Amino acid sequence: MRSENNRISLMNYIVSLSTVGLAMKSIPVVLMLNACSSTGQQAEKIPPPNIVVILVDDAGYTDFGFMGCRDLKTPNIDKLANNGVVFSDAHVSATVSGPSRAGLMTGRYQQRFGFECNPSHNNFTGLDLNEETLAEALKNAGYNTAAFGKWHLGDAPEYRPNARGFDYFWGFLAGGRSYFSNHKNDVEGDIHSILENDQFQTFEGYLTDRLGDQAVDYIEANKEKPFFIYWAPNAVHTPMEATQEDMEIFEGHPRQKLAAMTWALDRAVGNIISKLETEKLLENTLIFFLSDNGGAYNNLSSNLPLKGYKGNKFEGGHRVAFFMHWPRELKEPKTFDGLTSSLDIFATSIAVSGGKRSLEIPMDGVNLLPFLNGCNEEEPHENLYWRKDKMAAHRNGDFKIIKVENLGYRMYNLKENLQETKDLSSSELEVFEKLSKELEHWETGLMEPLWTEGHIWDTITWMIHQDYFLNREVRVENPQKLKKWSANANNER
Repeated sequence: MRSENNRISLMNYIVSLSTVGLAMKSIPVVLMLNACSSTGQQAEKIPPPNIVVILVDDAGYTDFGFMGCRDLKTPNIDKLANNGVVFSDAHVSATVSGPSRAGLMTGRYQQRFGFECNPSHNNFTGLDLNEETLAEALKNAGYNTAAFGKWHLGDAPEYRPNARGFDYFWGFLAGGRSYFSNHKNDVEGDIHSILENDQFQTFEGYLTDRLGDQAVDYIEANKEKPFFIYWAPNAVHTPMEATQEDMEIFEGHPRQKLAAMTWALDRAVGNIISKLETEKLLENTLIFFLSDNGGAYNNLSSNLPLKGYKGNKFEGGHRVAFFMHWPRELKEPKTFDGLTSSLDIFATSIAVSGGKRSLEIPMDGVNLLPFLNGCNEEEPHENLYWRKDKMAAHRNGDFKIIKVENLGYRMYNLKENLQETKDLSSSELEVFEKLSKELEHWETGLMEPLWTEGHIWDTITWMIHQDYFLNREVRVENPQKLKKWSANANNER
């Protein structure tokens, strides 16, 4: 990760990377060449960019070379990041997959329409049909639209990608599946099976590679018109599966399976970028890269130096590696330190497309370009919020509070204590009261969650927050450990 001081250390992970200023020769689509001036120049007509969102799954905060990782190899991803804008204080809107994707796809806090918790597929419907998706807005702006990989936003026909603005879909509807074709899930009608649009498909080889191949084929078929690609592989989500060839590359590696899976992910991204280069499309393609949430406890990912991981409200749950790459406009590499969110992808994409939203409801994300080109020197967000059932959090400036039902609050100064170990809720009363009131006010505009993750996961998540509140080792991370812990606790009584 880079900074304007050209030097930062993240628990021996982060290395020095040079930084130069951002130069921009033109503002996208039909805006003024110099959007900060009022000289009356005629607007220059330039074609809208292709837009590619690369959303990886459960990736660790520091598990990419551009974030300082040394043991996992990501050369293709790093090349993009090191020639783009890396956001040093970027967050997703949820700490688990389904709600995070709902926020990204709508540009709105997903709690506004009840998509607050991960779906269990027992009482789950899907992404509110009254919400406009990014695909729908870009399709209305004249884009061809395609989704590849994991959906996790609804199984019924009316909630599937083809009904939510995507012209083409190749992937699966559920939250996870095997990376290889198997008889258990790969049967017609199973939500884990591969679909091409609504037609059941089989596949050969390794799924991450196939998802890359499908995107390459789509680019070939749609290169004459602006396109939006939502590329959302299940890598590096469990199950931990890799090809034998990739495993052999990392023989003896302490994180062998994760290293091999990450290598395959990087290879697929490289193939997509190579196709864009071959077709001379890369120069005018806006690429967003991020993870759907923080690294998970069960795939050996690393969120260091952050505290926490997927599913909880500490920084390791929602702060993610995030960058933009667009050679036509983002001319030189830059680190941007302002507070940013995955919610901003929608607003930024619509702005560069020349399109507009059809719904007159407020957005929670903002167009990032004015903040990157110097037209707006404020931060994109003064506040960010999170909530999942009994847990909530609020960020304002350097301060962040976490609230857990029946546990109370913690407050941290992230500038001074990024590891979230020093509670300031009693010593900084004025700040604490301000943040807690703002969080309370934000929650008044939300729906009650339409579904929850159930008693078992609610208990696990609550216990994890209790342990982190007390700065102690986490006792349970999954239902199996909860069952064992409960049995031991009963025996001790």
